[in-house]
Amino acid sequence: MSMGPAVARLPGDATFRVGEALRKRKGTDMQYMLLIYEPAGAYEGPAGEALLADIVSGHLALADELRAKGVQKAGAGLRGVETARTVTMRSGRRSVHDGPFAETREELGGFYLIEAASDDEALEIAQRVPMPEGGKVEVRALIVH
Repeated sequence: MSMGPAVARLPGDATFRVGEALRKRKGTDMQYMLLIYEPAGAYEGPAGEALLADIVSGHLALADELRAKGVQKAGAGLRGVETARTVTMRSGRRSVHDGPFAETREELGGFYLIEAASDDEALEIAQRVPMPEGGKVEVRALIVH
């Protein structure tokens, strides 16, 4: 059973150029990961619970629309960072740790995997992703092998 080619981190825009070359060769739209980051504690307390209900409602509506158009390939919210585990590699040995690897003031809350004809189209979709004040959506093109 083949595991496929190893993926190396490429400098500068080389990753984009490789993905663009693959897209042109296959004649398909690019795939993008929309990573949704939210401020830690954004949904705490009664006001936070109400905000969460509004945000979830917005995600359900957006996801329904994107799926109906054939744009969304996958997507999900993530459980809280208190449930996270991180696998690290040090001196050739792997170890598992509780929680996320980095201490931050924001948390990865979920993602959409979409197909879009261009970076601009992916960014247009990302701008519609529901999020609380201080939230961010990172848009990254995938290298599909």
